[in-house]
Amino acid sequence: MKKSFKSIFILLFASTLLFLGYQIISRINYKEEVQKNIKTIPEFFYSNVNGENFTHNDLKKGTPTLFIYFNTECEYCNEEAKIISKNIVKFKNTEIIFISFENSNQIKQFAQKHKLNHHDNVHFLHDSKPSFAITFDVNALPTIIIYNSQKQLLEKIKGQVKIDHILKKINKQ
Repeated sequence: MKKSFKSIFILLFASTLLFLGYQIISRINYKEEVQKNIKTIPEFFYSNVNGENFTHNDLKKGTPTLFIYFNTECEYCNEEAKIISKNIVKFKNTEIIFISFENSNQIKQFAQKHKLNHHDNVHFLHDSKPSFAITFDVNALPTIIIYNSQKQLLEKIKGQVKIDHILKKINKQ
């Protein structure tokens, strides 16, 4: 009886270790695949707050792009938008894409609240699927993804970041 209990315990322990090892390796492979897929801006298809289509083809060529994945109720997201609004002149040569899974009315109110809805280089998009979070492996709000003017990934930042860091990355290229 003791031997069978011991054998079962060892078998369960080994199975658990194998399962956890498999999960870890799968997660590492997934993260590597995401990094490979976002080295350049991937194809995407979203709608803006007016219900019009906005895709990767609508991005200005030769211009750095800043994606900001946000939620209208997120304190850090609101602070990030407030700081960007204050410094919008410094982003005149950068395309800024705010993207959220929330409904278009909430996103529109967020844009109006931060006075970012009247700038040609700032776009507010609705991710109805939420495919952005899957494509870019986003699990924190805000997440900021910076691409240079050749649409190559410079950095992916989870959480709030100082505006000087973003500007340095964009202007360094």
